[in-house]
Amino acid sequence: MLIPAVTFYSVVLAIHVMAVVVAFGVTFAYPIIFAVAARHDPRSLPVLHRIAYTVERLLVNPGLLLVLLAGIYLASKGHHWSDFFVQWGLGAVVVIGAVVGMVMIPTSKRAQQTAERDIQASGDGPISMSEEYQAIVRRLSTVGTLLSVLVLVTILFMAIKP
Repeated sequence: MLIPAVTFYSVVLAIHVMAVVVAFGVTFAYPIIFAVAARHDPRSLPVLHRIAYTVERLLVNPGLLLVLLAGIYLASKGHHWSDFFVQWGLGAVVVIGAVVGMVMIPTSKRAQQTAERDIQASGDGPISMSEEYQAIVRRLSTVGTLLSVLVLVTILFMAIKP
């Protein structure tokens, strides 16, 4: 009897990995995107915050759900629920989902609104972003960096299975 080269498990594993790449890939580019915009065209900042807000709602959150569902199947099929890497991954999904929903999405929305206000207040003169806007961006940057580190550490644990 021939054994199929592709199993359902391997397809779900591929979906699990692809969901991580799709959900979080663009978030690693945000610091570069926003730095270039702030330096070269600050008037683009509100639309970039709107894009980040929309990506978090329509790509990160659904991708995270797919990561979770595929991970549940993989852990169940492989009987890995007691393994550290699975427990870490489950915890990471919960933390990331909560932080994206409670911090990143509303803060991105606030950054968009504050940037729009600051740009409008600048009129035709040089654009000066307020201390409030800068504080919001620092929060987004700090929390975003921590989430990125959490994603990378989780990928490491999934790969090495400590």
